[in-house]
Amino acid sequence: MKAAVKSKGVNKVTKRLANGERRVYLYHRETGIKLPDDAKSKEFFEAYNAAEKSMEPKREYGSTALLRKIETLGDLTDQYLDSAKFRGTAERTKSDYRKIILIIKRQFGDLPIQALEDRRCRHDFLNWQNELAKKSLRQADYVFAVFKLVLQWSLDHDLIKFHPLEKVDKLYKSDRIDKIWTRDDESRFLAIAADNLKLPFLLAIWTGQRQGDLLALPWSAYDGNRITLRQSKTGARVAVPVAGMLKAKLDATPKTGIQILQNSRGVPWTSNGFSVSWRKCCKKAGVVGLTFHDLRGTAVTRLALSGATETEIATVTGLSLKGVGSILESHYLSRDPALAESAILKLNRTFGEQSLQTALQTVQTTTN
Repeated sequence: MKAAVKSKGVNKVTKRLANGERRVYLYHRETGIKLPDDAKSKEFFEAYNAAEKSMEPKREYGSTALLRKIETLGDLTDQYLDSAKFRGTAERTKSDYRKIILIIKRQFGDLPIQALEDRRCRHDFLNWQNELAKKSLRQADYVFAVFKLVLQWSLDHDLIKFHPLEKVDKLYKSDRIDKIWTRDDESRFLAIAADNLKLPFLLAIWTGQRQGDLLALPWSAYDGNRITLRQSKTGARVAVPVAGMLKAKLDATPKTGIQILQNSRGVPWTSNGFSVSWRKCCKKAGVVGLTFHDLRGTAVTRLALSGATETEIATVTGLSLKGVGSILESHYLSRDPALAESAILKLNRTFGEQSLQTALQTVQTTTN
């Protein structure tokens, strides 16, 4: 009679198949080798013993001690949360990532890391993505963006040999082409907005900065002529000259606290509190389908329409040149009528009827 295999030497992974059936997969804990499904069969004991014999002091993943420490996908996520890369992200990002990683661990935390090399793993992951997408395409994309980030970090640090989620596309296709704040939208919003919402609007439209960076902006960042800040998401340092309506509004705003932007109670905005108040104001003003984030793209558009180069726009907004080009090419400017009018006016100045006649006369004179 064969001795029973200790359960601590085997990982049991339960998965729900596409047809709703639940199936249990067995893996050798130390090596991640897939074992036969019947734990009482002769084949199972033979496979288990072969896996035991295959273990060596040194592995491609590192020492045996390291392998024992990082055995499962859950261990990989824990290592990522303890990494310098994670610690270097913004606090809000850390909070969001922790929530997403907890969701991933609940679903696949006990999966052996060697099992990631099994192509069936990718299939299971994509099935889960489809299940998440039934509730929300954007949430499914966010979960898998974090999932891919953890796996890529693990691959970069030689903790895994294969990235099963490479080339997995997003499910949600965001189209912000028409999401530009027009002058009419701006007028209606500013006409009814309280001062504590007018100032964030002007800051966003004149600087092109993100909501989180503006809400955290201290008075010390403004010297009367420019705003200097380090963006929390990218670490980019920007110095934006201040002019026009924004300068007038900033100079007229009392410095009653450390941060520039405050709510109606005179304390700094929380992210959720600001978002709620912003949406209410937009609804009251009849501004539909536009978000605070769209002010960033609108700022890029207005800078371009004013004749600013992509390099100049990148300097002001902190976006990369690639990011600026992407916004201008794909999302905002392709349907802006002001650009079309500007282009035709330039065409007419160069090749209009009068200019064309002058050009022909010059050619004829030269020929004669």
